[in-house]
Amino acid sequence: MAARDILHKMKEKVGFGLSDPDSGKGKSKMSKHITHGFHLVKGKSYHEMEDYLVARFKQIDNHELGLFAIFDGHAGHNVPNYLQSHLFDNILKEPDFWREPEDAVKRAYSITDSSILEKSGELGRGGSTAVTAILVNGQKLIVANIGDSRAVLSKKGVAKQLSVDHEPTTEHEDIKNRGGFVSRFPGDVPRVDGRLAVSRAFGDKSLKKHLSSEPYVTVEKINDDAEFIILASDGLWKVMSNQEAVNCIKDIKDARTSAKRLTEEAVNRKSNDDISCIVVKLQ
Repeated sequence: MAARDILHKMKEKVGFGLSDPDSGKGKSKMSKHITHGFHLVKGKSYHEMEDYLVARFKQIDNHELGLFAIFDGHAGHNVPNYLQSHLFDNILKEPDFWREPEDAVKRAYSITDSSILEKSGELGRGGSTAVTAILVNGQKLIVANIGDSRAVLSKKGVAKQLSVDHEPTTEHEDIKNRGGFVSRFPGDVPRVDGRLAVSRAFGDKSLKKHLSSEPYVTVEKINDDAEFIILASDGLWKVMSNQEAVNCIKDIKDARTSAKRLTEEAVNRKSNDDISCIVVKLQ
């Protein structure tokens, strides 16, 4: 077996997508109907791949957790790489995760961001968006995000966005109150201090005074009408609406094939960004 094939098998086993174009899949041990698949595609930029993800199931006592995340880095890949290794561990370490998951996730995001800033000498000046989804026993979904990576749920074929895109134009007052500003120069994209196109992110030490790292968190009950979940970086969402993404894969049963189909469609629509996508099939 070639070295690349061995690496591919290892990545499938642990559920991590490393920083190169790849695919993987997994399934729940608690429910044979719940499966996941992921696919990553390097964009046309000259820098290294900056999208990282987590997609795996984890057994804790009598519970099964589906752990899914997209981390879209900027100005380097060290911060999303760090998040891939540490964010879920920090969330699950919170003592009240099972009783008050929303508060636990918010605290873990804050703790993780503080650690990244403390390690800025090692991790560099970059940062990352994040969207995380924790599926508890196939019955409850805890979604959190900062930045513009997004989570969408399909219910009876209708797209429901579970995250909030944190954009400088919608949070310009908060940025101004922190002493920052929003500018479209250079270029035509609104950016915090003319540098960053999202208003919330992990890391970014030089901009942190003007950025927030507080996540939007929501808890969704998974009922019989819930069909699948899509998590993706903005490389997908820049060229596809939520409903277009749902329509694109509604008739595809395999989760990995669904994730690959979405990334291919984004490329066909001329997305030049790194694209990472996870699809979790719920039935």
